[in-house]
Amino acid sequence: MGASFRQSMAWLHTWSGVVIGSLLFAIFWMGSLSVFDREIDRWMNPGSRISAAIASQPVQLDGPITENAMRLAQGSVQWFIRLPTERVPALELRWRDDKTKTTERRYLHPQTGAVLPHTDTLAGTGFIFPFHYSLHLKWNDIGYWLVGLAGMAMLALLVSGVVVHRKIFADFFLFRPKKHTQRASLDLHNLTGVLGLPFHFVMALSGLIIFMGIYWPSSYSAAYPDAKDLTAARQAFNKDGYGQYKRSRAGEFDASMASLDRMRVQAKAQWQGEDANFIRVWHPGDKASYVELRRTYADSVTMNLDQLYLDARSGQPLYSFTAQPLMTAQRFISGLHFIQFDHWLLRWLYFLAGLSGCIMIATGLIFWLESRRASHARKGLQGVRVVEALAVASVPGIMIATCMFFIANRLLPLEAFWGTCARACLEIWVFYVSWLAMLAHAAWRARQAWREQCALLAVLAAAAVALNWSSTGHHLIYTLSQGSWAVAGIDLMLLAGATVAAWTARHLARKAQAQTQRADSTRTVGHA
Repeated sequence: MGASFRQSMAWLHTWSGVVIGSLLFAIFWMGSLSVFDREIDRWMNPGSRISAAIASQPVQLDGPITENAMRLAQGSVQWFIRLPTERVPALELRWRDDKTKTTERRYLHPQTGAVLPHTDTLAGTGFIFPFHYSLHLKWNDIGYWLVGLAGMAMLALLVSGVVVHRKIFADFFLFRPKKHTQRASLDLHNLTGVLGLPFHFVMALSGLIIFMGIYWPSSYSAAYPDAKDLTAARQAFNKDGYGQYKRSRAGEFDASMASLDRMRVQAKAQWQGEDANFIRVWHPGDKASYVELRRTYADSVTMNLDQLYLDARSGQPLYSFTAQPLMTAQRFISGLHFIQFDHWLLRWLYFLAGLSGCIMIATGLIFWLESRRASHARKGLQGVRVVEALAVASVPGIMIATCMFFIANRLLPLEAFWGTCARACLEIWVFYVSWLAMLAHAAWRARQAWREQCALLAVLAAAAVALNWSSTGHHLIYTLSQGSWAVAGIDLMLLAGATVAAWTARHLARKAQAQTQRADSTRTVGHA
């Protein structure tokens, strides 16, 4: 601790950032991409690339759509569909495969009900988005806990950063890119920190609130003191808070089903004209089968929990749920974080604010490295070498791994299988192996790894766009002419990333060359 409060906060800010910075960057990077997770799904599953204009046309669930859903999900305990939206024009069907214990997904044409060509991939909603909040580490919810720790560290970094900076408003207007790396990185760190301060604070705090049940499990017991154990208390909370309704199987076969379209009409009447966006059939083919409908929240920040349950055979209402004020407040906070409502301007602002967080974290790490590089070298310390390897792997390294994830999606055969690993699994392995390779490269090449990985990133990002064109025929001009803004947008962002990475690699190369020339000049003068 320092001699003053500001010095103590400076110590906290520095070491919290160094210790948790790499993890924070990965979370922010994946969170930024998750803003466009549905668009990434369409890029990685070319069969779902149908015209967005189709989403505005009426959808008839009865007939081919229901028939194909029951055929594909035969034998599963439940299947559900998401109705088309502007972001996902195709109708999405999912079901739980009881044999493989996995969730399967297919896209159907919303007008004909035809099953669209399928690419086995987790894409944005299945891999990138869950990585943002769980790191795909399931053992004892350790991924959630690590992300929660990072969220708390982010709040501490933001508060301590405000205390440390004496001229916080002046920092907003100060950026000197032509100065030496240490000065320029600090200016950019301050600029993005001040500019994105409200967004970063709200995202970190709301993330903790969303998973309050994991971080504060005792809250269940406090709310339900009469429950026999924590599991019973959690179940009671889920029922009262989220409206979970269950009905057991009858054990008698009966494949008859009332009209799903009529059920939608019943739900709209109950929800003042608002439609359902999610329809799930429980125990299909059983006499006790029932249907769950959830209200859309496309026009609302609050991710409302309104639900209606009806008997699948008769269409008679069984249970209706509307969240209480406390859960409505929690779902409003969730809506602020997840931005699932329709607002393209805000979606882009969220994405840019997320990238500003990535820049803030990266420049903070670079400033720490540059400010200690010389002193650590004189003292023979390895701290800079270790932090630099982690920083390189977590900044350009994870971006390279993401590009390799996209490239694997375009290169792997549709029926790819290796050992027990199916195609979607292989894509994920490509991501992690690439990321690990970038860490090894950074540990080997140290400072030079920044330039080399930026150059590689530029090549891979451009290659992903080229492979999308060669494998699907959907080049940028074609997608723009067809109004497929989702696919064109991903291609444009990849090209923009390639441009920035190439410029950065060139800038670092020139800087390294200038430093070499200065060192040679100094040695020449010394000899003279």
